Amino acid sequence: MAETKKDNFVDHVISVRRVTKVTKGGKRFSFSALVVTGDRNGRVGIALGKSREVSSAISKATNKARRKLIEVPLRDDTIPYDVHGKHGASKVVIRSASKGTGVIAGGAVRSLMESVGIKDVLAKSLGSGNPQNVIKAALNALAKLRTAKHLAKLRGKTVSELVGVGGQKNVSA
Repeated sequence: MAETKKDNFVDHVISVRRVTKVTKGGKRFSFSALVVTGDRNGRVGIALGKSREVSSAISKATNKARRKLIEVPLRDDTIPYDVHGKHGASKVVIRSASKGTGVIAGGAVRSLMESVGIKDVLAKSLGSGNPQNVIKAALNALAKLRTAKHLAKLRGKTVSELVGVGGQKNVSA
């Protein structure tokens, strides 16, 4: 997994695959690259780029990912609450963790968490281990997250009304 930094964005190359097209004249090789990009401050995007050369496939994927950024609400260095994501046969469970836990996640999900800027999280990938489906399932889970302010607005309350006795939050997805 390569990592580059440009314009406050961090890019992780998750996978590069060689694709072969068999024609009458022989075999044609092309490449597809899956890239995760983020600003380590709650914004992240993923994309797939295809080209006849590896470097141009990666640059296409990086540009595409930067155009498709989503906002992920964070609470300190973790996520506000536990979420589940699914894509194809892959399922991902992401749980918030206490300070100092670190990023406990597998390869593709770890890169995604580092790109978002999450420092303390527990993640488990279930089902298919295909990196493309796993990363999409993890992004699906992160896209489900909402801030306390947004949930309060949906319920017609204030954030202080959502906070229960003893400071425990009654916020759920």
